[in-house]
Amino acid sequence: MSKLHAPLAFALCAALLAAPASAQQAPKKKLYCWNEGGRKVCGDALPASATDAARTEFSTKSGLATRQVGRALTEEERAAAAAQAELAGQAQFEEAARRMRERAMAESYATEADLRRAFNERIALLDDTIKAAQLSIGGLRQSLISLLRQAGEAELAGKPVPANLTGTIRTQHSELMRQQAMLVSHHKDRSEIDTELAHALQTYRELKAPKAPAVTPVEGGGT
Repeated sequence: MSKLHAPLAFALCAALLAAPASAQQAPKKKLYCWNEGGRKVCGDALPASATDAARTEFSTKSGLATRQVGRALTEEERAAAAAQAELAGQAQFEEAARRMRERAMAESYATEADLRRAFNERIALLDDTIKAAQLSIGGLRQSLISLLRQAGEAELAGKPVPANLTGTIRTQHSELMRQQAMLVSHHKDRSEIDTELAHALQTYRELKAPKAPAVTPVEGGGT
């Protein structure tokens, strides 16, 4: 029996001795360099006090830098980075939503003229709104000038400015500021609609452009 099992035991020992070198090799060592108290410190082990510090890792075999690790962010920096990422994500979402609206709009019209007509209606409505706001602001300004003149005449005459006149002046001034801010917003909407129309037309033309026919390769064709 021992003669039958000896070759098998010998083979098992040989297989174990011939195991892949990668399984038996120790992990590759690294050299770390970091700043500590204003001076550069290097070592083959990273102390706990330096785990959050910026550092450079070197290969002990080649001496070349293999990795750059930035310092750990503070709580404030992490919060700022998270807020910035959220804003970027929101901007991407809004841009994607705008593109989807433009695509849906472009697909809703049979011709480019229909698309332009729909935008022209919106443009005309905005133009009318701007004109009405300008007229209202002009009327408010004239009324306020008249009220201020009355208050000035009373002061020049050595009389107190009536309380109701002072209140009306304040109310008129607040309303003038409000309508002027609205007019700025209307002008902004008016300028943006031109850009929106340009994007919608571009999307419409891309969707309606004829597709190039697929080319079928011709087999054979020997001379």
